[in-house]
Amino acid sequence: MYEAFYGFDEKPFSVPPNPAYLYLSKKHINALSRLSYSVLNKAAFTVITGDIGSGKTTLVRELIHSLDRDVNVGLLSNVNFSSFEELLQWILYSFELKYESSDKVHLFEIFTDFVIKNYAAGRRTVLIIDEAQNLAPDDLEQLRMLSNINVDQHQVLGLILVGQPSLLDTLQRPELEQFVQRIEVEYYLQPLDLEETTNYIKHRLEVAGGSPDLFAQDTYSLIWRNTSGVPRLINVLCGMALVYGFADFKEFIDADVVNQVLADKQNEFSSQQRNVGVMDMNSHVRNVPFSKEDNEFKALDQKAQKELSTIEKLFLQNNKD
Repeated sequence: MYEAFYGFDEKPFSVPPNPAYLYLSKKHINALSRLSYSVLNKAAFTVITGDIGSGKTTLVRELIHSLDRDVNVGLLSNVNFSSFEELLQWILYSFELKYESSDKVHLFEIFTDFVIKNYAAGRRTVLIIDEAQNLAPDDLEQLRMLSNINVDQHQVLGLILVGQPSLLDTLQRPELEQFVQRIEVEYYLQPLDLEETTNYIKHRLEVAGGSPDLFAQDTYSLIWRNTSGVPRLINVLCGMALVYGFADFKEFIDADVVNQVLADKQNEFSSQQRNVGVMDMNSHVRNVPFSKEDNEFKALDQKAQKELSTIEKLFLQNNKD
């Protein structure tokens, strides 16, 4: 369609996650660093949250791709279960483990043996649950019980929860106090700012084989304002702009093209816009001793250091009680 017209090898703004197009803003670098830290330092629980389309799933895939062979990873996505037995079945499936019956004791024994054998062989076991905002409080409590495989200082199982901000709301429930106490790493992935949005668009255009200057300078602030810097929405808007530009045989995508898309798709974008700053929950990770060489974490400004994330507030409240 428009690919040949604009000199692309493929569509630069496809919505499904594609690691080849990964753009690491400072926020995404921070999130990925915390994910890597949680695996390397055997954190019991890690929680990464962010809005719909912020790039969480792409980061998870990048993490899995980057891990050494001594890390066994099981990934659950969009999984709903109604019992501990069903949860165990999904977990065994994610690690490609076979079982003979759905008996809870049998399933738990298979998984426990698998985790302990990995530990004895010097391998780590990490379970990642994507779209974790779909988990009910009872589900989270079952995961906490599952983490009891870890004994004393021996952290043989790491659990990473990745989800939308509503996951944080669930974690504030009183019955999940013990779960929250086990969270060692937490990060909220914010949308892109204007500069990052500009670089993101240029990056995807270039990766697809086109000119990074295809979009006129005055389009970037327009795109950013109407997508609030959410990558998935940027992809949708820019992809439609290319279609409209091709239809009018426009050599460059200017503000008129973007405004035409917005006029025709007004309801779609107005209903999905994010309120930038409402979920301003980025902060330093509590009690995580990163090395002095880690420049990403040395550069935290004073405001970030003073802020407390939702989970950190829960920690403080628990310690008070």
